[in-house]
Amino acid sequence: MLNYAEQVANDLLAIGAVKFSPEKPFTWASGIKSPIYTDNRMTIGYPKVRQNIYEGLAALIQESFDDVEIIGGVATAGIPHAAWVSEKLNKPMIYVRSKPKDHGAGRQTEGAVIAGKKVVLIDDLISTGGSVLSAAEAIRKEGANVLGVVSIFSYELSEGLTNFTNAKLTFKSLTTYSQLVAAAIERGDLNKSQLTTLQNWQQNPNKWQL
Repeated sequence: MLNYAEQVANDLLAIGAVKFSPEKPFTWASGIKSPIYTDNRMTIGYPKVRQNIYEGLAALIQESFDDVEIIGGVATAGIPHAAWVSEKLNKPMIYVRSKPKDHGAGRQTEGAVIAGKKVVLIDDLISTGGSVLSAAEAIRKEGANVLGVVSIFSYELSEGLTNFTNAKLTFKSLTTYSQLVAAAIERGDLNKSQLTTLQNWQQNPNKWQL
């Protein structure tokens, strides 16, 4: 998967989906202060970039979860990539809402029937894993066997690794924080001082300070 990892890391940087601001950190929805912000929703606007992503995700799934029966997308950012991957692999697809509908049948998943089926979930990025793990639990309750999770990008945070371990769920990422930072250095997007800041943040984002 190295070629796809390097290509996608460079693609994300080239289109501005990843932004670095070590001197003036971003604030995530969780409240975490971060010197990096990733918006993989931008990728759907670039045909070649999204093609590299879905081909890479499809190859990753075939390599790691070759007995998958259904491809699932986590709302909302994982849905378009799941659609392209399911088409590439000729597999049925579902998507999973963040919570059940409050009307109609009250469903949280839409698409193929998943009871008794082997599902791989796709999300755009993994930080602590909260949203995708909630999605996995929701479809497990519907009788599906969740083989694992794949994402475009992972921050490689220890909290995320712990959460997936506790959930007894495997996850794989097309490209990672360390690969993306390496690509940024090679492109000249980061200097050594900024690299140190990024490394310190990743080791303990909840307690990180400038």
